[in-house]
Amino acid sequence: MKRREFILALGGAAAWPLAAGAQPPPMPVIGYLSARSRVDTSHLITAFQRGLAETGYIESQNVTVEYRFADGQYDRLRAMAADLVKRPVTVITTTGGEPSALAAKAATSTIPIVFTVGSDPVKRGLAASFNRPGGNATGIVLLTNELDPKRLGLLRELVPHANKIGFLLNPNFPASEGQLSDMQDAARAINLPVDVLRANTDHEINAAFETLTQQRIPALVVAASPFFDTRREMIVELARRNAVPTIYHFREFADAGGLMAYGISFTHAYHQVGVYTGLVLKGTSPAGLPIMQSTKFEFVINVKTAKALGLEIPPTLLARADEVIE
Repeated sequence: MKRREFILALGGAAAWPLAAGAQPPPMPVIGYLSARSRVDTSHLITAFQRGLAETGYIESQNVTVEYRFADGQYDRLRAMAADLVKRPVTVITTTGGEPSALAAKAATSTIPIVFTVGSDPVKRGLAASFNRPGGNATGIVLLTNELDPKRLGLLRELVPHANKIGFLLNPNFPASEGQLSDMQDAARAINLPVDVLRANTDHEINAAFETLTQQRIPALVVAASPFFDTRREMIVELARRNAVPTIYHFREFADAGGLMAYGISFTHAYHQVGVYTGLVLKGTSPAGLPIMQSTKFEFVINVKTAKALGLEIPPTLLARADEVIE
């Protein structure tokens, strides 16, 4: 071997250990904090992952997701948020409404947060404004809580002769006071008394339905609450067993056998959250990323359940439904 070739070969060999020991840059980590459960949101997590993929991030390939679920127990969220901050994560995505977003905001003022909430995030202290959030948090407003009066109106159309209506409310949900105020205003407008039934445990949910039966409350509106979402099948079954016409806040309740549901499309909203999370991972600052409002609504009627309850759905309601489950 010629001397020049020998030196070049020696130089290349000297570089081999460095190349072999080189490590790829670490993948960014998303902290996914939810007030709900993994089981009741599995289809929504899929929608979130699709949104991420649209921005070029695929879980376990070029991004890691650390999931935390409170299963409707809001008091667990602060510790979960603090744990994610310590890891640390690149961005925190919060779902399941205000409890998750507020816990994340309390845990960090520097790590970017992408939230979903059902009420005004400015009033909740999560952002300075919709167009320019200004801090470390932005996200999607689901308009879930503000729709309870609309649900009351739809239920009244179904049971026009009802002399009162029940309102199942979770008092530990941060938006509960606003939900109650809106419902009471709507009920006064149509001169319909509302009996408020408060529940924050399984036992209290059972007790609420016992009260419905004992007081002969003819129909029920279930307020939006991540806790109620995690007890979806339980609530639907109690409504069926007690033969109480009930309207819920999103379509999954109707899919599970509930009578009617009116609200935003959660799959569409979680998809948007995935897109926003991906944009933040790419370097977009939450401070200048406008807060979006979910605009896709769904009104679903389960005719099979109506028949089991001996109810005839008015043609005007059927005509307005986005989907009818036979």
